[in-house]
Amino acid sequence: MNKNYNFERKKLNLPEYGRNILKMVEYLMSIEDRDLRNQQARVVIDVMGNINTTLRDTDDLKHKLWDHLFIISDFQLDVDSPYPKPSPTSITPHPDKISYPTNRIARKHYGKNIENMLRVLRDVEDEEERLAIVENIARYMRNKSYEYNQEHPNNEIIINDIRAMSDNRIEISDDMLDGTKADFRPQTAAPRLKNNKNGKGAKNGYPKNGNNNAPRKMQYVKNKNR
Repeated sequence: MNKNYNFERKKLNLPEYGRNILKMVEYLMSIEDRDLRNQQARVVIDVMGNINTTLRDTDDLKHKLWDHLFIISDFQLDVDSPYPKPSPTSITPHPDKISYPTNRIARKHYGKNIENMLRVLRDVEDEEERLAIVENIARYMRNKSYEYNQEHPNNEIIINDIRAMSDNRIEISDDMLDGTKADFRPQTAAPRLKNNKNGKGAKNGYPKNGNNNAPRKMQYVKNKNR
C-alpha cells in the first residue's frame, strides 16, 4: 500500500487555506486560455473568502485574498488582478541593517550623551545660557564620577574633562564647581551596635530580640567550702 504523508507533499505557503486550494491554484496555472484562467481565478478567490473567515471583517478583504492567491502560487500565477501584484520582497521585507557604533567612548563613566551635549553646546552664542547648561552638566559629571570612583573628583579633573570634550571651547571656573559639591551626598549606613564582652545579648552587631538591655539569666556557682 502506498502511503502519502504530508512531509512528502509540496509545502503549503498558507496552511490556513488547505491543500485543496493549492490544487485549485495549480490547476489555474495549467490553463492556457488567459480569459478562462482569469475567470477561474475569481472563482478561487470566492472559495478562499469562504474558507478564511478571519478576513471577513477587514476593509481590504479582496486585496488580501488576491495577495494570498499569488503567495500560494509562489508568485508564478499569471492572471489579471484588480490590485498590484505583490512581490516576495514586499510580503516579507527585510529590516534595514543598523550600523553598530564604532566611536570609542573616552570617558565611560560620563556616557556618550555628555560628549554629544558638550559638542553641541560649544556652538551656543549666548554666554549666560551656555554657562547655566554647563553648570548642570558639571553637576551630573561630578555625581557620575562619585558613583564610579566612590569619591568626589577635584575641580581640576572636571574642568579638564569639559575642556577636552568640547575641543577647548568651553571653560568653567572653580567657583561654579564649588557649588556643585553639596548636591550629591551619599547615604550612610545605620550605626551597628557593638557586641558585649561575653558575646551575648547581640548577634551580628544588632540587639538580640530587639532589646540589648534585657536581664541575663542568673548563674549559680557551687561553693567549694560547703
